[in-house]
Amino acid sequence: MMFRHILALVLMLSTLVSFSASVGAEEQDSVHAQELLARAIAYYKEKGDIALATFSRQSEFITKDLYVYVLSADGLMLASGGSSSVLIDRSVADMKDASGKSFFREMLDTAKAQGRGQIEYRWVNRQNGKIERKIAYFERVGEKILAVGYYLPHGTSAQAEALVERAALAVQADPAKAFRDFNDLNGSYIEDDLYVFVIGLDDARFRAHGALPRLVGTSADLLRDAQGKEFIPTMRDKLRKTDKAQIIYPWKNTVTGKVLIKHTYLRKVGSYLIGVGYYEN
Repeated sequence: MMFRHILALVLMLSTLVSFSASVGAEEQDSVHAQELLARAIAYYKEKGDIALATFSRQSEFITKDLYVYVLSADGLMLASGGSSSVLIDRSVADMKDASGKSFFREMLDTAKAQGRGQIEYRWVNRQNGKIERKIAYFERVGEKILAVGYYLPHGTSAQAEALVERAALAVQADPAKAFRDFNDLNGSYIEDDLYVFVIGLDDARFRAHGALPRLVGTSADLLRDAQGKEFIPTMRDKLRKTDKAQIIYPWKNTVTGKVLIKHTYLRKVGSYLIGVGYYEN
């Protein structure tokens, strides 16, 4: 009995450490992005437009998925060390991100009015080829706007809730087609680190799993959370008398590999449990 309590304590502490490390990593990405921007600004002030070529090639201004890009005051892409390099010499003032947001226009207007700022948008991460949330810090230097952004792979609560509602409608319309769509790793039901899973309420078997399609047909009740606890029976119990519920548990993020606290929205459609979870920051 004592050994089981000690094991549970160790698992809990391990989860908390992993959670803290992941949050710390995101804070570090923010700091590194701001540091890179500060270095780029200093370099540009020293070298002038000669610096634009340096920013666009493999150099000390490109580190992993962090890079510098530069816009003219009227929205011409002048330099980029990342995926936006294909836009160099093109006007991006009215270009929209993957969600339809005119983020370059907002950046230009803010830089003109305030000199600096930050903006969130959705952009292709060339490390994995996926569209992810990104935050960019930017500052105006003369007639140029220098920017550095970092990726936020975590989906939001609003995204998760919207996705589970969309998934529920799809299951109502055509369950078989919906399950195929949910299992498509390149489909429209994968957003950042959000995905849809479906479990039979009667037999507890997976009908779909957007992150691990190989689980389809297996018993969901065999799963344990990051602390070794059963949680699928709790999900099923919550939907016995209602069509909507929520549950919180520690789980490994499929994108970052870190253990985080996951908050999952549940919906019941017929004899199916539909879930989409997001990781708390």
